[in-house]
Amino acid sequence: MTDSPVALITGGSGGLGAATARLLLGRGHRVAVTGRDRARLDRFAEDRGSPDGLLCLVADASDPEAAQSAVDAALQRYGRLDAVVANAGFAISDSVVDGDPSLWREMVLTNVLGPAVVARASMQALKESRGRVVLVGSVAGFVHAPGSLYGATKWALTGLAENIRRAVTGHGVGVTLVAPGRMETGFWDGLGGPPEASMLTAGQVAESIVWALSQPPGVDVNTLVVRPIGQPV
Repeated sequence: MTDSPVALITGGSGGLGAATARLLLGRGHRVAVTGRDRARLDRFAEDRGSPDGLLCLVADASDPEAAQSAVDAALQRYGRLDAVVANAGFAISDSVVDGDPSLWREMVLTNVLGPAVVARASMQALKESRGRVVLVGSVAGFVHAPGSLYGATKWALTGLAENIRRAVTGHGVGVTLVAPGRMETGFWDGLGGPPEASMLTAGQVAESIVWALSQPPGVDVNTLVVRPIGQPV
């Protein structure tokens, strides 16, 4: 167990982050997860039986100091870091045409700044382990939606993933953008509820993330778009 891989997942107390953490724990990884809500983190830990291989950390994903503290805590606890999953993010349904700008800042910071700061905080450790980064984007980062600032944040993340890859591939660090289509998570809470359409489960997308993290040495899967069958765009 002391030599097993270590992953850090932002936004890991529920939804896709928690599903990914469960899969990795089940495969013998040690996992640190971050979230803003201590009660949710505690419930997740209790649900998993509070194993020694799970570290739950309260952190704002968009705060550079909090991101660095989370990385440092994982390194102090487990002595290494092999993977980072930048998963924290959320959506609001506002349009840039007629929406409320006072609601936009937190989403933009969480969805764009958050993945950047956790990549920055973890990169030295990932270079040492020749580890991997997964950034959780969205099909919305490839398909335009009228007036969608959320979509614009995911377009930014699509570009960020490739920019990071070009900066670190020479150091042996893998970078993958996983871009899900419609998925059954709390994502829809900010959009007025889920559509009546086929959707992926968080567990199905988590399998894609873990697959990307499990590639053999020397293999780097860079962009993985995952849609449910039946989603045309």
